Amino acid sequence: MPEPKTRWPHAPPHILGAAGTYFVTAGTYLRQHHFRGPERLAILHRGLLSVAAEFGWQLEAWAVFSNHYHFVGHSPPSVEQAESLRVMLGKLHGKLSAWVNRLDSTAGRKVWHNFRETRLTFDQSFRARLNYVHQNAVHHGLVPVANQYPWCSAGWFERTATPAQVKTIYGFKTDHLEVYDAYSPTPEW
Repeated sequence: MPEPKTRWPHAPPHILGAAGTYFVTAGTYLRQHHFRGPERLAILHRGLLSVAAEFGWQLEAWAVFSNHYHFVGHSPPSVEQAESLRVMLGKLHGKLSAWVNRLDSTAGRKVWHNFRETRLTFDQSFRARLNYVHQNAVHHGLVPVANQYPWCSAGWFERTATPAQVKTIYGFKTDHLEVYDAYSPTPEW
């Protein structure tokens, strides 16, 4: 008897069955630079923060680029609301796609590809990912110091956290993290 055919997954599975803290990465289709330039980055940045607040997600770190973004956020307390991540990102991606396609006169073009999420259950993993996201503009070679990149949380974090908190988070190593970040954002911002 032949083995049943198993479909190859074309996207990472989204396991959103628990409320908690998540590390999320989303990228544009074919890694295209749809959000190149300060106006587009500002819209993406504002859109992410606005939609997260609307859905009750508390973001602790974020970084947006021409072809992807990352964030670390706490879901609302109930399981059903944690599952809102898919709906939240669907709304964000839908609005941003319509806006950028209108701007580029490319109605119907696919803008976003998918998203990946990881539920963070260990304090050290959480803190390392906070540092990773805050420092991501440095990682991509866009700025020498993270707080110089206007579309990430590093400057906000440094202004609102205590010096001890900043030193602690920035002291966490990120070189052993398993983070999918195969993106090369454009240096034009």
